[in-house]
Amino acid sequence: MPAFEPVLLARVNKPNSAALEGYRADGGYETLKKALGMSPAEVTDLVKNSGLRGRGGAGFPTGLKWTFLPKDHPGPVYLCINADESEPGTFNNRILMEYDPHQLIEGIAIACYAIKSNRAYLYLRYEYGKSYRVLEKAIQECYAAGILGDNVLGQGFQLDIVLHRGAGAYICGEETGLIESLEGKRAWPRIKPPFPAIEGLFRKPTIVNNVETLCCVTHIVNRGIEWFKSIGIPPESGNPRDAGSYGPKLYTVAGHVNNPGCFELPMGVTARELIDVHAGGVWKGRKAKAVVPGGISMGFFSADELDTPLDFAGPGKRGCLGLGTAAVVVVDDQTSMVDVLYNCCRFFSHESCGQCTPCREGTAWMTKILERIRAGHGRLEDLDLLMEVASSMGIIPGTTICGLSDGAAWPVKNALTKFRPEFEEYIKSGRKSVDPVHYAH
Repeated sequence: MPAFEPVLLARVNKPNSAALEGYRADGGYETLKKALGMSPAEVTDLVKNSGLRGRGGAGFPTGLKWTFLPKDHPGPVYLCINADESEPGTFNNRILMEYDPHQLIEGIAIACYAIKSNRAYLYLRYEYGKSYRVLEKAIQECYAAGILGDNVLGQGFQLDIVLHRGAGAYICGEETGLIESLEGKRAWPRIKPPFPAIEGLFRKPTIVNNVETLCCVTHIVNRGIEWFKSIGIPPESGNPRDAGSYGPKLYTVAGHVNNPGCFELPMGVTARELIDVHAGGVWKGRKAKAVVPGGISMGFFSADELDTPLDFAGPGKRGCLGLGTAAVVVVDDQTSMVDVLYNCCRFFSHESCGQCTPCREGTAWMTKILERIRAGHGRLEDLDLLMEVASSMGIIPGTTICGLSDGAAWPVKNALTKFRPEFEEYIKSGRKSVDPVHYAH
């Protein structure tokens, strides 16, 4: 792949990159001024025709989502920015917020203008203390400079941004769970329809977009559709369900690598290149046994699937749920997949909101089965039982309101399909990964 010039991360290594003065010196908010000289419909069409897809996990076309708002609604219309970033292994939004917050604020302002919204709610996970402080200061700078408030850049557009800290729950990353939390309620996802674009925050039309998605909006308006589409992967020929994977993407790499970090690359880089070239390879001279392509809810690649492109279509061809947040987690060949899967199941069991019985009971059941296996009391039929439970929960079989249970089930399905001999050997050998006293407790 030819050398790629970072766009989203272009400013993160500059001195005082979070300050308004530095951002404006690099041309900051000139794109917002350009957008305000267009009509909202023109901005929406620009984003729609660029092929930008949401970077938060689902990959839904951003501009198309904006068009779902009711036409000529009396208002108010709201924009909610999903900065919860609770998918394990994910930290690309954190980098953007802490080192270049004005890039995000400019994207928010452009999106609000496009959807005719005068108020945006930036929903931030509570654990991101530095992000909160940086964003709070940046927002105050914008109010003082006339970039936010009653007369944005003197163009007659009014916009307020409300910075809201969540309570540290995974389920708040689901858009209707986020909206419920913003309203001061328990973050139980809503049954859809109605979708947020019709009835969202405070029962008003609402668009929910991810941080990285909105940062891309700024560059699309600035550089144009052709530039954005020149990066990434076009739709697969003959596949009407593939909308393409265009633009730059932030990939985070964690786990058993020599150089973990956040890397900006064109959509479609392979997992192997990302790990070996950019993340310095697997640590301690070992090899990769399994790789999570985009947060643990997406499932696993096996070692022979690492040449898969990390775009919106690639992971699905390897039995994974999708690209997700593009948070790659590497598991080396000396790590037990039984322990890895147990950690995944324990996490989702803890984070299930409990509203849907298949998710509440299924995640807990899978965790208990893996606890029994790790305590040396596993049975071979437990593996079939795990697969049966995993196949009976989630939106995809139509048993739950939101996708948390799909995310909980997918690692189980993947691990048992791709690494079953390791699970069988573990059970047959009677190995113990936990203290029996702890297990009994």
